[in-house]
Amino acid sequence: MVDLSGNDRKTIVERAKAMILSPKDEWPKILTEMQDQSDILRGYVLPLAAIGPVASLIGGQVFGYGAFGFSYRPSLVAALVTALLGFVLSVVAVFVLMLIADLLAPKFAGQSNRLNAFKLVAYSYTASWLAGIFGLIPSLGFFSLLGLYSFYLLYTGATPMMKVPQDKAVGYTVVTVVCAIVLSILVAPITALVSGIFISPAMVTTSDGGTGSVTIPGVGSIDVDKAEKFGKQMEDATQGKTPPVEPAKLQELLPASIGNFTRTGTQTMAVGAMGSTAEGTYASGGKSFTLRVADMSALGALAGLGSAMGVQQSREDANGYEKTETVGGQMQTESWDKSNNSGKFGRMVANRFMIEAEGNADSVDQLKAAVASVDQEELTDLVQ
Repeated sequence: MVDLSGNDRKTIVERAKAMILSPKDEWPKILTEMQDQSDILRGYVLPLAAIGPVASLIGGQVFGYGAFGFSYRPSLVAALVTALLGFVLSVVAVFVLMLIADLLAPKFAGQSNRLNAFKLVAYSYTASWLAGIFGLIPSLGFFSLLGLYSFYLLYTGATPMMKVPQDKAVGYTVVTVVCAIVLSILVAPITALVSGIFISPAMVTTSDGGTGSVTIPGVGSIDVDKAEKFGKQMEDATQGKTPPVEPAKLQELLPASIGNFTRTGTQTMAVGAMGSTAEGTYASGGKSFTLRVADMSALGALAGLGSAMGVQQSREDANGYEKTETVGGQMQTESWDKSNNSGKFGRMVANRFMIEAEGNADSVDQLKAAVASVDQEELTDLVQ
């Protein structure tokens, strides 16, 4: 049996069960337990973090993977490497998220406490790790979504563990999760620094000028004040305080023609509080592309946080290129395929709207002109 505390002897099974069934009662007990990071790491994090990778390893070798009549079984060596990498990344994620949770707490009127932040993150991951057991049978992988309960665990632990006021706990949770999502995109350079993160708090620092920036070597800086702003944006959107623009109003911004291209059809869609979209199809001389205007609502906050970090990516070969960059504080994507004269150009507006043109054209410049044909001032006025 694993002893999680010198005061209240609790096995790993008892602790995991309590976290799932009665987290609000369990957090105060965790707060008073005399244990350090190494105790929690060895006695809780490592055993539970191994569930998913090991289950997937066994399931892949026994059942294989497949869909639509196609199936395959990875080699044992490949499966072992994948499982090991997944395990390492799971453990690294705990330390990275711990640092984020600790640094963000004061921004939400809470208290910075590295040990409590580690406890908060480690035990919040309980649901996610336990859900990894469904990897034993790949066809049941969908049930791993039950691991999203970990977000609720993080929310319930924010107040007792980090002293974040209850009315700010939702915002704190949202911002912490958003930071984690963005950082997961850049996990490769983080893993290269895993040994330093394990032992040195100096690997993540804050600026002294009150700007609240968080610097992670090999990754870059995150403006925590902007992170809080984008977290509030997501919170307001999901609570219905900033409803998406009606699709019909977005459609009115689509021009009847763009250069030699004439609009041949339109389509609109709304997805509750998550956003709305209007798009038009434009054709000329055998070529056609789609111009899309989308109110990304809550999801726009993710792009906003990405721009705050200056996220960049590019690839180029003989057939074309693709790149993502931050221009004027807004995320922008561009790609072009020379073999079939097709591509895509998109740009965020006000960290909420996305204007995107995609399809066949004489050059990517025509797609850029299509995006520019949508009046950005009129677009932003729709939410004022």
